[in-house]
Amino acid sequence: MENKVQEILEKQVLTVVKAVEDKIDDEIAALDRLDTDDIEVLRERRLQQMKKMAEKRSRWISLGHGDYSEIPSEKDFFTVVKASDRVVCHFYRENWPCKVMDKHLSILAKQHIETRFVKINAEKSPFLSEKLKIVVLPTLALIKNTKVDDYVVGFDELGGTDGFSTEELEERLAKSKVIFFEGESSHISSKSTKRSVRQSTNPDSSDSE
Repeated sequence: MENKVQEILEKQVLTVVKAVEDKIDDEIAALDRLDTDDIEVLRERRLQQMKKMAEKRSRWISLGHGDYSEIPSEKDFFTVVKASDRVVCHFYRENWPCKVMDKHLSILAKQHIETRFVKINAEKSPFLSEKLKIVVLPTLALIKNTKVDDYVVGFDELGGTDGFSTEELEERLAKSKVIFFEGESSHISSKSTKRSVRQSTNPDSSDSE
């Protein structure tokens, strides 16, 4: 019986190896068919892509991406939201749960330069807190294109305790597509009602895809 199982496993492994080899052979054959002009076109296309990404990164950094910073006033909140397509805003107060959230967001801000990570004191922002119905702290407002698209309220979606990992929070943010994440779930849903945080009907979004 064991010999038969071993034989089946060996056949399956050989099948996988053969498939991989065939794929590699196809890719090599495709490269062999490329002439000098084709290679130059691919090279130029790649260079343009790299240049565009470099320009985006430079733009993001100039807007404060890459750092986790505090918004000093409600007025500044609207400026931040209009300037970046993707914003994670932590509504906080001076307590332990919010400090835990701060720690994780500081890490993610450096890892996900495509998104602006900020925080604002909820108790000093009564207008925003009422408008966005902020009750539980910490609350993360996940903002895309000047609209609050989703919320992470407290730690309920992160295991219910303050012992959650940065990776768990990262995956939660990725589900709302407010960050780019290679490991994100394919079952992404947007359950929250969008609430506009725009002050103007013609926002100038300056880091479009």
